[in-house]
Amino acid sequence: MLSLHEMLEKKDDVGAKPIFFDLSQTADQNKLSALFADNKIQHVSDDFEEQHQELFAVRNPTIVYTAGFKEKFKKYYEELKTQKPLQEHGHWVYFPWLSKIVHILAEEDFFIVRTARNKNLINTEEQEKFHNAKIGIGGLSVGSSVAYAMTLQGGPKHVKLADMDRLALSNTNRILSGVDNLGMLKVEMAARFMYQINPYMEIELYPDGLTPENIEGFCKDLDVVIDELDNLSVKFLIREQAKKYKIPVVMAADNGDNAVVDVERYDLEPDMPYFHGRMGDVSYDMLTKLDKFGIGKMITKHVGPENVTERMQQSLMEMGKTIVSWPQLGGAALINGAAVAYCVRKILNSQPLEKNRALVYLDEKLIPTWNEPTEIKKRAAIADGFRKIFGL
Repeated sequence: MLSLHEMLEKKDDVGAKPIFFDLSQTADQNKLSALFADNKIQHVSDDFEEQHQELFAVRNPTIVYTAGFKEKFKKYYEELKTQKPLQEHGHWVYFPWLSKIVHILAEEDFFIVRTARNKNLINTEEQEKFHNAKIGIGGLSVGSSVAYAMTLQGGPKHVKLADMDRLALSNTNRILSGVDNLGMLKVEMAARFMYQINPYMEIELYPDGLTPENIEGFCKDLDVVIDELDNLSVKFLIREQAKKYKIPVVMAADNGDNAVVDVERYDLEPDMPYFHGRMGDVSYDMLTKLDKFGIGKMITKHVGPENVTERMQQSLMEMGKTIVSWPQLGGAALINGAAVAYCVRKILNSQPLEKNRALVYLDEKLIPTWNEPTEIKKRAAIADGFRKIFGL
């Protein structure tokens, strides 16, 4: 028997993928029984009747608000029981990291109910295109918010996640995760949460991040690539592949409480300059050789000094002095996630969308004095000072 110290030092090695069981199959019954015998399952969730009531309502919307709805559903549910035992309907999904098993509808029915409340903000055709797409996300700080926003909306079933980092305590001010995941690879953290929302997803993990060796395999079969990476040289490589395979790129940067969203439509304009030319004439080799100041200058060029909030500018100048990294807020990460998910859905449905940049600013919408001449003049002066610091 392991000692307390040995148990505390034991690592979590259960992975990030759920396991499905079809209890109409004897082999699956035996496998599930073995998990119970080994005490691997500590929690059982079976809300199957409620799921079927929702399914019945979605399929019969005209009778939902009639007096006989409950009786008609009861008759429908009793007929299900006559076909085979209820436990043999649908699937049982085992989440090893939760020691929990959940009874859910079969995939098609599950998707119908999960997305029922999207209608008709997202219509059936739009939902199918969104769901059947293949999306890659590089970088899982803001990128995890993007992944969760898309998953909540019934978005891409096929997703690739790339990030080499592990969740740190300081990340939890902006990444939707608890302290129970500290030290976990961010790709596993994100995949687990996404599978808990939709166990039928197919998620491919790149725990080494994106490199010159794996980036083509990551990008070439995607419908849209999401760039939330910090590494400028890898951002360049993403755009090389996007141009080669004509894949749209969406990138969002948090800026205080706000979001700067960039859309690069290499599917429509494969010869457009990388980053819309905002960084100037750059190359992979040049970007790999930048020092800390050079990286700051290049990021400032791309975002635009006029778009960097005053407190963000002040904070960037304090890195290595009074703070250890550039500041980021959880609210801004969520705004970025929602904005990028919106862009992805519009792209997949060939709907009108900004082809360059959009500023999603809470400051502009909610600060009463934002558009007053004195405030505009003040921001312009601050931006000019920031340009001078970097020689722009």
